[in-house]
Amino acid sequence: MAVDEFGLIARYFSGRGASRPDVQLGIGDDCALLQPHAGSLLAVTTDTLIAGVHFPHDDPPHAIGHKAVAVNLSDLAAMGADPAWISLAISLPSPQPDWLQRFAQGVDEICRYHDVALVGGDTTRGPLAITITAHGWVPEGKALKRSGARPGDGIYVSGTLGEAAAGLALVQQRLELAKAEREPLLQRLRYPTPRVSLGRELRGMASAAIDISDGLLADLGHILRASAVDADIHLELLPAVALADQQQALDWALAGGDDYELCFTVPAELRGRLETVVARLGLPVAYIGDVTHKGLGRLSLRHHGERVEHQLRPYNHFPES
Repeated sequence: MAVDEFGLIARYFSGRGASRPDVQLGIGDDCALLQPHAGSLLAVTTDTLIAGVHFPHDDPPHAIGHKAVAVNLSDLAAMGADPAWISLAISLPSPQPDWLQRFAQGVDEICRYHDVALVGGDTTRGPLAITITAHGWVPEGKALKRSGARPGDGIYVSGTLGEAAAGLALVQQRLELAKAEREPLLQRLRYPTPRVSLGRELRGMASAAIDISDGLLADLGHILRASAVDADIHLELLPAVALADQQQALDWALAGGDDYELCFTVPAELRGRLETVVARLGLPVAYIGDVTHKGLGRLSLRHHGERVEHQLRPYNHFPES
């Protein structure tokens, strides 16, 4: 049955996500009306996912909906923010009811899990592309930034790095594995987990933080440059994807991207507090190196103390020619 733009919004997106008391007016008017939180700052982030660039054209629509929200919530987690609302703009070649229903379910489930309301957006005809703007709250003075790392801080990452890159290699038939080994990697690619609880716990503890979307080398580099410090990473401590080809696993852990884990720095005197938090959350967090001294953002890779050279380049939408 044919459906126009406004019928599409009403049928597939109205009422999606959590019901929140700070949403006075959601989908259905020219703007959403949202109630500010006293004593908190509003954190806002926007990400666009394009078919064929950020996900394969034939990915399950439920997974596309999940991932579109998750990558934005990951940015909020990196700031220590509690997610609250999203708006969704989607460009579609044509309104396919089954695809839209499953996509909307993916959006709805992750929003409800994280108590996020879908409050507005837009639909247009065109190549498949999804843009989400996510809003969250962080107590004033508690936001995690990229610019606070100091010499002596330890460097940490959550989860396992390189699994999503391995999943992409499976999709692109650049990697062959048995089915039991394939499925967890494909799940990590299609259903990233935003580390919202960890980001919240890092308030007042982490000196700097970022989410790993473009690969550890690139994203840790943003912290180092913003903080004007240099650092060492110890490769033997890196929680890399488990593969028979250990060099490939290490390369994907360093520069594969799409991990959506958190990378953060913590002063040495707060390490015990971090260990307590990590144990309570039940989330794997690994110490991988140290901020060494003030500098220009240089990152040294070491293996059992020996300097290691590399030629890895993170993904860049607009690489220098």
